[in-house]
Amino acid sequence: MNKLFPSADEALKGVVKDGQLMAVGGFGLCGIPEALIEALKASQVKNLTVISNNAGVDGFGLGKLLETRQIKKMISSYVGENKEFERQYLAGELELEFTPQGTLAEKLRAGGAGIPAFFTKTGVGTLVAEGKELRDFDGETYLMERSLVPDVALIKADIADRSGNLRFNLTARNFNPAAAMAGRICIVEVERVVATGELAPDDIHLPGIYVHRIVHNPTPEKRIEKRTTRDRKV
Repeated sequence: MNKLFPSADEALKGVVKDGQLMAVGGFGLCGIPEALIEALKASQVKNLTVISNNAGVDGFGLGKLLETRQIKKMISSYVGENKEFERQYLAGELELEFTPQGTLAEKLRAGGAGIPAFFTKTGVGTLVAEGKELRDFDGETYLMERSLVPDVALIKADIADRSGNLRFNLTARNFNPAAAMAGRICIVEVERVVATGELAPDDIHLPGIYVHRIVHNPTPEKRIEKRTTRDRKV
């Protein structure tokens, strides 16, 4: 089965709609699906609830969708490096569901595994626990968290074969596999495409059963979120 689409715009057609719950892979700007985010902006879908570790930076990554007001709510664990995010949130223009980073990862993993909810000690006694069920196990209090099953997952990988088997590049793996497994429909952006069977089974990080559509983007920008340098003494 060939899951390769000619462009990011074509891959999103018939899939993305107003009001969807959407997961977007990446951590900061590492491992984000740049072309798919740009195509999502061009699609002009709106009122999106987006699950992502953070929301990019001003003018790049998910920051582009904040500027066009296509996102109504973020489910995130970190919202720094983005002044427009801060401005919209403080002005009451953007909803935000803060989620501890490990809990966010587990909510996606559980969603992909068909587990509707789980208990964790993270967040007990904090604002994170407000309105959620608490239960004692072995003398310790735990908080119940619901899993996440997004309508669409947009992710980034290094290599895909034409059946959708994926291999990620080092830390760019981050939230991408969990988001892919949780999404009802998964679209992946990759830098290289190879023939089915070319990837050795032990080199496959995510099997193609989770991937529905593939977009080839051989030259992503891969912008660095923040570059800090210092002078070195010769």
